[in-house]
Amino acid sequence: MACTISGLFLDRDGTLIENKHYLSTPEGVVLLPGVRESLQRARHSGAKLFLFTNQSGVGRGYFSMSDVERVNRRMLELLDLGDDLFSGVCIAPERPGEPSLYRKPSPRFIQEMLALHGIDATTAWMVGDSPADWEAGINAGIRVAAVVPDPQLETARDVRLTLGVSAYGSLLDWVLSLLQ
Repeated sequence: MACTISGLFLDRDGTLIENKHYLSTPEGVVLLPGVRESLQRARHSGAKLFLFTNQSGVGRGYFSMSDVERVNRRMLELLDLGDDLFSGVCIAPERPGEPSLYRKPSPRFIQEMLALHGIDATTAWMVGDSPADWEAGINAGIRVAAVVPDPQLETARDVRLTLGVSAYGSLLDWVLSLLQ
């Protein structure tokens, strides 16, 4: 193994499942290619996995927290890696600009899980597809990887350059680059 990963903080939409804006039904859950294998490899390497997702659709009144939980359950069913796959889950339901303790780019959830699980920040990663994901990891003092299916997207490219975040076409590409 090329790198030790003790904690892996994962965004949901656009990182683990297809990003369908304001997804609120389990029927809409589609795993991204290689996600199951990626999580299986990371967990097999000893990493604790954490789900960290902003769900402003709840705060906007588009759907309920129980809808988010149903979507998450469906994702776990499709992954078929057990109900205990994630050592912690943070769902931030606030709208952007609304007072929040956990909404990314807040590092609070990451910091709490590092302390709770005794994880060394130098061996923890935040992986996501948006600037808020990357900034949450940077704000928490952990490593960051961008999953950007199209690395040529200008916004992602500019943020990656500004923040110094490496980009990968998929979660599997990133995991394989570390766990060879």
